[in-house]
Amino acid sequence: MDGRTQPQRLDAAQLGAELGERATLVQFSSAFCQPCRATRRTLDEVAGMVDGVAHVEIDAESHLDLVRRLDIAGTPTVLVLDAGGEVVRRASGQPRTVDVVAALGHAI
Repeated sequence: MDGRTQPQRLDAAQLGAELGERATLVQFSSAFCQPCRATRRTLDEVAGMVDGVAHVEIDAESHLDLVRRLDIAGTPTVLVLDAGGEVVRRASGQPRTVDVVAALGHAI
C-alpha cells in the first residue's frame, strides 16, 4: 500500500455503484484527460477478464469531497478495492494491463 496506517474503505453509496463481488477498480478521471480514456479501456478489459471484478469511473470534478478525503492529486488515479471496499492498492497515471492484474492479486 502507500504507507498509510489507517485503512481506507469505500462503499457503494460513496462510489455511486455496486462493489465487485471479489474486487473493484475505481478510476478517478476528468473530462479532458487523455490518459483517462486509455485507462478506462484497460480497466474495462481487465474487469471483463476477471470474474467478480467491477470497474467504477468517478468524475473527480463532481466528487471533490471524495477526492480530498482520498488525497487524489491527479487524474487518472486508480484505486484497487477488495471485496469489502478496503483500498489495497493505488496508482496515478495510465496503468498497464499487467500491473492492474498484479494489483488485483492483492485484493482477491
